[in-house]
Amino acid sequence: MGKRNISIIMPTLNEAHGITATLTRLQALRQAWHEVIVVDGGSTDDTVAHAAPLADRLVTAPRGRACQMNAGAVAATRDVLLFLHADTMLPLDAAAHITAGHNHHWGRFDVRLSGTHPLLRIVESMMNLRSRLTGITTGDQALFVERALFLAVGGFPEQPLMEDIALSRTLKHHGRPLCLRAKVTTSSRRWEQNGVCSTILLMWRLRLAYFLGADPARLARLYHRL
Repeated sequence: MGKRNISIIMPTLNEAHGITATLTRLQALRQAWHEVIVVDGGSTDDTVAHAAPLADRLVTAPRGRACQMNAGAVAATRDVLLFLHADTMLPLDAAAHITAGHNHHWGRFDVRLSGTHPLLRIVESMMNLRSRLTGITTGDQALFVERALFLAVGGFPEQPLMEDIALSRTLKHHGRPLCLRAKVTTSSRRWEQNGVCSTILLMWRLRLAYFLGADPARLARLYHRL
């Protein structure tokens, strides 16, 4: 991707408990002329108050991760867009890894789940291997893409689930992703609260159903029961 600057776009909804830590880690990137855009979907806690001093821009958008990320992309001013979940930590040298990929228009990081359960090491390894083999990226892996390409393909499909997989499918027509081995660390809270094995089975079920053509809205209702 060359030596270009990055817009980090973070969709939020009631993330007051952790947003400060995530954004604090990004301050060195802001100082290096990258920008941080927080897109809130109508939080009812103190997310906005915590985020405002630590972001270059705070945007509001209708609730829905895809819609919020698309709104952030419209507000972005840098050459590369990076979509970061509010419970995911970038490596400190993230920008250097991204800009080293001269022959790629988009990509993602490997992921590490934050918990200590032994099965989580297997889960994260399988996520990274599957993504490397298929070229499909999940939101937990901090997808990044050239802004011009993102806008040209129409951004994320505004569906309630699997928007990251849908965008990956589209971007693959423009080249394979840069699969960085540097790792983002994402919260394993959902896995641990609902049982690692139960969550694995549900995620496999949802992903298979989506690939077989199931309605994302129906799948979202199942996912949010977790």
